[in-house]
Amino acid sequence: MEIRVDDLSGKEIQDLLHQHLANMYEISPPESVHALDITALQHPNVTVWSVWIDGEIAGCGALKQIGPGHGEIKSMRTSENFLRRGVAANLLAYILQEARRRKYSRLSLETGAEPEFEAARKLYQRFGFDTCSPFGDYVEDPNSVFYSRALQLFSPAV
Repeated sequence: MEIRVDDLSGKEIQDLLHQHLANMYEISPPESVHALDITALQHPNVTVWSVWIDGEIAGCGALKQIGPGHGEIKSMRTSENFLRRGVAANLLAYILQEARRRKYSRLSLETGAEPEFEAARKLYQRFGFDTCSPFGDYVEDPNSVFYSRALQLFSPAV
């Protein structure tokens, strides 16, 4: 499994992100879809990673800086052919490590409240995320669940 920064120029990542956005609109009402399109993911405050297994795109995820020391996880998606193979867990661990490297003290995310998002909610809870109030520009929404977790910054021993 290879995780790499993606410039979003490849057909594989574009197809996966289009599929992700279309699926979000199938599941949630339009006003409750907070997934970013490719243009928004190309903003300088967003880093996107793609996950590759044997030359095939297996998933993607992004980290958006939303304030000093505060990041938001965006666009987590696993390709259909790679579900239940640890793609999301490995990518989430990688993003947490990157957030610590950037010295973020908090990492937050929004995901759906619908049954289709249950696996995602369980994953975030397993990684220490707790439900929270809306953050950033979000507002209360019965179709959204908000999560956050503090990040411990480890300094090397002197």
